[in-house]
Amino acid sequence: MADFSFQDLTPEVILDAIEGVGLYPASGLLALNSYENRVYQFLDDDGKRYVVKFYRPARWSNEQIQEEHDYLSELAELDIPVVQPLRFAGESLLEYQGYRFTVFPSVGGRALEADNLDQLDELGRQLGRIHKVGAAKPFTHRPALVTPEAIDEIVSELLSCNLLPHSLYTSFDTILNFIAERLKATNWQAFPSIRLHGDCHVGNLLVRDEGLTLVDLDDSRQGPAVQDMWMMLSGDRMQQELQLATLVEAYEEFTTFNPAELRLIEPLRSFRIINYMAWLAKRWQDPAFQHNFSWFAEERYWEQQILALKEQLAALDEPPLRLQPNF
Repeated sequence: MADFSFQDLTPEVILDAIEGVGLYPASGLLALNSYENRVYQFLDDDGKRYVVKFYRPARWSNEQIQEEHDYLSELAELDIPVVQPLRFAGESLLEYQGYRFTVFPSVGGRALEADNLDQLDELGRQLGRIHKVGAAKPFTHRPALVTPEAIDEIVSELLSCNLLPHSLYTSFDTILNFIAERLKATNWQAFPSIRLHGDCHVGNLLVRDEGLTLVDLDDSRQGPAVQDMWMMLSGDRMQQELQLATLVEAYEEFTTFNPAELRLIEPLRSFRIINYMAWLAKRWQDPAFQHNFSWFAEERYWEQQILALKEQLAALDEPPLRLQPNF
């Protein structure tokens, strides 16, 4: 089965898979916003809401998915607010007709407000707790966030993309390789690599009456702690440094943050930009991507990306953010 293939995942297959573990939907299947996997919410006949996630074939191995589940269980056992998968006969990774899937309890809430210092304070505490657990042992099967091999794969994917206009190839090739070389020259090994959330942005942070809940560790990997912080920063430099100080002060109630990692923020941002582009290129044969990201095939998009990468190259030479003097 091609790794983009979900055409055989019909509603009948989904319902049969769910019923096979003893859950019986009393509602329709509500498709949730996920392009990498296929995710549906439903109300069961027990009156509870659940979310079922069908994993994209060939993206993660069974061992890599299980590591995510086990990490979530470690966190949940310490009352850290994450959503761990349900287990059926002791198993959290399930299979039906070649599709691997997992069932989670459905958790509601509203997105975290990145400019709300009280919410950032709460996030800092929870990240401190998560990273303390994440640093206790490494992943065995999940890869590191940034590696020379990953960078080379991204460059190869983008330069071979048939959507890259021929007239822009040389300009794009030049700036992309400048960024890639700067990323390879970054001394990633100088910083501890811990188990991370990996994709810690406002869409994966739910504010509820009982507090903050972190969801969707599908991109959990090994990497520097600051990866789970920098996407929370917004506004001008002064605002970002205030937000950062709020996060770190709360974070350090549970574990130490190395301020030297702040120099990794722009390299991490650069990696995320090009990795996102490569992800779109790699998934382009999935009809859902062609429908939802049609602008990726437009010449104007690639022109804008050339300019964005030039700006990002300049940002790599800017001094890093600083923590407030009390740090």
